[in-house]
Amino acid sequence: MEIELTRTGDGRRATQTRGPLPIHVQISELLLREIGAGRLPDGARLPPEREMAAQFDVAVGTLRRALLDLTGRGVLERVQGSGNYVRASAAALGIYAFFRLELIEGGGLPTAETLSIERLPKPAGLPDFGPAANAHRIRRLRRLNGVAAALEEIWLDGGRARRIDAGAISESLYLHYRVALGFTISRIEDRIGVGPAPDWSPEAFRLKAGDAAGFVERIAWDGSDIKAEYSRTWFDHRLARYVARFR
Repeated sequence: MEIELTRTGDGRRATQTRGPLPIHVQISELLLREIGAGRLPDGARLPPEREMAAQFDVAVGTLRRALLDLTGRGVLERVQGSGNYVRASAAALGIYAFFRLELIEGGGLPTAETLSIERLPKPAGLPDFGPAANAHRIRRLRRLNGVAAALEEIWLDGGRARRIDAGAISESLYLHYRVALGFTISRIEDRIGVGPAPDWSPEAFRLKAGDAAGFVERIAWDGSDIKAEYSRTWFDHRLARYVARFR
């Protein structure tokens, strides 16, 4: 579980609610994904808290906040005098419940770098998603455990917000929708295939324009069962894979 947790631009640990997620939330989300991927199986005992805190380079108190969150969700069980144990059978949805890309070896904490946000007329040929004639096009580079693994192009119906500020977007766009825009993504439909990497691929993404990439098209509905978003994701199949689990 070696990972560099997100820091602010001046090198401090991030604790704000906008931009990078708070460190204790990053840790709990990473552990959730490790459990979901089977890398921390049901019944596994976590390392001692001080050892884990040193591994993540955080204070013990910060680590305990993450573990307490998972205990409250029924994912961990704390046994007095023994330690923290995984209860993988518990159904717990994290912030990244709808983020289906994982490292080839499993798991990986997602982070996002916003490349551009523009309000544009909806291009011809896109599926129907919302009544507005315009949409916010959000392009992002996604990393897993710090490794550039995917590119996203998200089209959010323009009626959901007059303007989207890149500086205000959380690491989790769906969290931003819920907290800042007042709606929740409740279900998705993904179509998986292969497609050429786009011509706006940044240098950090190792697949260049036209290279074969894993490809995901998504329609997302809000809690009122209204289409809110269409997105396209290109991922480096040498680093990541699409995983869906059902219980």
